[in-house]
Amino acid sequence: MRRIYLIPALVGLLTSVAVGPVAAQGAVPKQKAAPAPKASAAGTPVAAGATSAVAAETPVADDKIKAIDGFRSAKFGMNEADVRAAMTKDFNAKPDAIRSQDNASELTHSILLSVPELLPNGGTAELSCVLGYKSKSLIQVGAVWSKGTDTAMTPEKLFSNANILRAHFMGEGFKPDSIAVNMPVAGGIVMFRGSDAKDRSVILLLQGTFETKESNRVLTPTSLLLFYVADAKSPDIFKLPPGQF
Repeated sequence: MRRIYLIPALVGLLTSVAVGPVAAQGAVPKQKAAPAPKASAAGTPVAAGATSAVAAETPVADDKIKAIDGFRSAKFGMNEADVRAAMTKDFNAKPDAIRSQDNASELTHSILLSVPELLPNGGTAELSCVLGYKSKSLIQVGAVWSKGTDTAMTPEKLFSNANILRAHFMGEGFKPDSIAVNMPVAGGIVMFRGSDAKDRSVILLLQGTFETKESNRVLTPTSLLLFYVADAKSPDIFKLPPGQF
């Protein structure tokens, strides 16, 4: 059974990115977006100066900011039947191709579908739609590309997919002071993070293993994760009430 990446990891990820980039030489002040590092046979080089956050220089009206309401026909707040119908519509999926999985600790419910060419020429991804603990409605949509979703996947393909998606999101009009790119975190790089006026977020995370080669940190990608999150800071998951233990 494949691992489903869920909300709590994103909370820590958003927090670590918000306080500033983590690099080999420590925190780096906010600066203009740096170009994405180029892939090589050895992996993806990550220099300290390659990390960046994009701060707002000019206020942007809320009605000019891109709204994040889900992914394709699957919209935040939908129930399971509607999410399954949206998957069927968007990907011409047969009912028995759509699977489900419960998270025993968060008490959330996920609906899963393998999607060939979710990103053109990007290989097969696994799409997951997560329904909240209390609401039983859609709170997160995720897509994962890896060897586990496509045996033909390569580090070069993962990095190419990440670059294509990052370039797309950079032109989408997210809230300027929420945008971060090329941010090293534990186990990978946040290629892009951005939020809308209601703090609903898109996160693009390239995961892999880091090595130090010729004074550079080099990431060899093993998976690419894309998340659309309704509320990453206060997710609808099970938590023990205060005072019980």
